[in-house]
Amino acid sequence: MNLDTQIAKIIEANGAALYDTEVVTEFDETIYRVLVTKVGGVNLDLCATISHELSPFLDVHPPMNGQYRLEVSSPGIERKLTKPVHFKNAIGEKVKVKLGKGDKLKGLLKSADDKGIVVETKQGDESFSYGELNTCKTYFDWN
Repeated sequence: MNLDTQIAKIIEANGAALYDTEVVTEFDETIYRVLVTKVGGVNLDLCATISHELSPFLDVHPPMNGQYRLEVSSPGIERKLTKPVHFKNAIGEKVKVKLGKGDKLKGLLKSADDKGIVVETKQGDESFSYGELNTCKTYFDWN
């Protein structure tokens, strides 16, 4: 069983779901970030509980070599979409898409499957395979 599967089990035991994991460096510090979602939202107490349960597990099964800081948080209202399941769960939300060739567009994520997505833009529906996408994220219109 891989590390993400084990982490997901610990998170699911707390009524939440693993969204993604990422390794980032901020101010010369390596952070192993575990992003969780839950129907109704993720609060600080849930993140703390999951962190306390993950910490001893990761002490025995480290996610990387060297020192790191564990951070458990929500992916946020404006979150990266990197896996087909992320796109499927974001259907009906507004998205910003950067394509591999540098083009950018905004629109409503109309559909997603294992091969690609359809975004409803001002110009009409546009389809993209995952291979054509560079970065994608949901966005919230604060107006």
